[in-house]
Amino acid sequence: MKTIGLMGGMSWESTAEYYRIINEEVKARLGGFHSAKCVLDSVDFAEIEALQRGQHWPKMAQILARSARSVEAAGADFIVLCTNTMHKVAADIESAVRIPLLHIADATAKAVSARGLKKIGLLGTRFTMEEDFYRGRLSREHGIDVQVPDGPDREAVHRVIFQELVVGRVEPSSRQKLVSIIDGLARSGAEGVILGCTELGLLLKEKDSPLPVFDTTLIHARAAVELALKS
Repeated sequence: MKTIGLMGGMSWESTAEYYRIINEEVKARLGGFHSAKCVLDSVDFAEIEALQRGQHWPKMAQILARSARSVEAAGADFIVLCTNTMHKVAADIESAVRIPLLHIADATAKAVSARGLKKIGLLGTRFTMEEDFYRGRLSREHGIDVQVPDGPDREAVHRVIFQELVVGRVEPSSRQKLVSIIDGLARSGAEGVILGCTELGLLLKEKDSPLPVFDTTLIHARAAVELALKS
């Protein structure tokens, strides 16, 4: 079994989900007393969030490059960055280490393609929904047509993430709001929806959604186990 290098804390609520899912998946596949071999470097999200608000991406790249070197030094065979938004600096992380990064958008695209879908809605932070580092990767490298909500709905999703989910609040009214946003994406032709923030799965489940849901935390964690157990 390979050692998974987790870069977490963005936020710790979703990083805890990664740890749970990875270990449950290893146990389900191997049985007995098996659990995952992994190391974790967890950053202080207050520092990252402040830098995000200020658009100080080079500084964030430095912090996460240092984190990547820490998990590599601790014996990780590959890296799992436990956040969607910070994949904006994925290239900086990859250039800082010798071990590979399991990119969350690639794992998600594989899951979408396996369902035969080509037109997909995307929810996440405003950075993930509006910038090219995530949408462009899905489109250019995987041929997926990505749709995002309109401006006010993007702000609503961003607010739910940063004012509620990253501080552990799960509000039924926000679930209803997200379902209405997904309804709008469905009316625009989306065949499914990517929960492109690792906290969104804490709020929204497949049973809640009018469209098939692709929970990036679940997908990424399972992809990490697949790679860890690959001979």
